Amino acid sequence: MFHIALFEPRIAPNTGNIIRLSANNGCALHLIEPLGFDFEEKKLRRAGLDYHDLAHVTRYPDYKHFAEAMQGRRIFACTTKGTRDYAQVSYQEGDVLLFGSETHGLSDAVMQSIDPEKRIRIPMKSDNRSLNLSNAVAIISYEAWRQMGFKGGE
Repeated sequence: MFHIALFEPRIAPNTGNIIRLSANNGCALHLIEPLGFDFEEKKLRRAGLDYHDLAHVTRYPDYKHFAEAMQGRRIFACTTKGTRDYAQVSYQEGDVLLFGSETHGLSDAVMQSIDPEKRIRIPMKSDNRSLNLSNAVAIISYEAWRQMGFKGGE
């Protein structure tokens, strides 16, 4: 399946929603610290409902440790600064979908570590800044899964 990675997420309910999402679409979820909330926060638990035990969540102290763990996998930076439309990518099992924090996106250092061809975006109206993080994760992860024929789903 795929890997969803959140770089320094700030908002507990978004992460909770993504925990629930990853439990339902079979993606592994990776959280790159620092987090903007306590992982035991009530809002995180409420948004994730009872899906925490169904999701595979791994935490990393920083991007360096995450990148080492993902070595050999294709990492796609999902960003408003992307150069490719997310629907134009041919996804492969094991791909990593990396999303930046709600307030700062991906750092310049992280962006520079990703091939420009692997910086993808969701099209939107020109005067808008961004989508909600959990919505963006849903859109891109389900497109990747759709390309795999929703393998493992019913």
